[in-house]
Amino acid sequence: MHDPILGIRDLDAFYGDFQALYGLDLHVDAGEVLAIIGANGAGKTTLLRSIAGLMKNGAEQVRYRGQPIGALRADQIAALGIALVPEGRQLFPSLSVEENLMIGGRTGRKGPWSLDAVYNLFPILEERKAQASTSLSGGQQQMVAIGRALMANPDLILFDEISLGLAPIIIKDIYAALPGIVGEGMSAVIVEQDITKALSVSSRVYCLQEGRVSLEGASDALSREDISRAYFGIA
Repeated sequence: MHDPILGIRDLDAFYGDFQALYGLDLHVDAGEVLAIIGANGAGKTTLLRSIAGLMKNGAEQVRYRGQPIGALRADQIAALGIALVPEGRQLFPSLSVEENLMIGGRTGRKGPWSLDAVYNLFPILEERKAQASTSLSGGQQQMVAIGRALMANPDLILFDEISLGLAPIIIKDIYAALPGIVGEGMSAVIVEQDITKALSVSSRVYCLQEGRVSLEGASDALSREDISRAYFGIA
């Protein structure tokens, strides 16, 4: 049996005295698109922040390519090949579109993603490359956030609420770009409240409920009844 690219074991996470995750176990296989679903407050964003080094964890609670990374800083984790597209995009407002994209490339990792490759994926960004990033529409800002993560040439990319607050036509465009993003063997974790979208692009799904895994399985094998029970905690 092959080792997963990412392994989470008995992961707890806290904000001060508040516990957000309780003993989470999950894994991501190489080349896999994994979906994480759950209601607001279920722990989805906390999970991604823990993987990306933005939460304090025990070293062995998060393993990447077999190595313990739970205690590493965010910049160290990015250098290993994990990139986060954060909720709310979190672009640098004083920088142009192209300058925001260039920040992603500061890890120095080699790979297929360059400015030209990002502009090929999202042509509108090349047209707007000199504009302030926050002058763009919400959908275009999301494209910048995705492009910035890709510029780091990650092996594992984490998408936090990729469609939050976007118009349906923009969501459709961004999801249409996903095969081009993960088609080179990249692994991806997608946190998404739109269950239908999450299931359509993933091979497996975990449902979180109040900081715990309430359901796990193949995306095409779980019934809507199973998901509803796990999502809402209905016995």
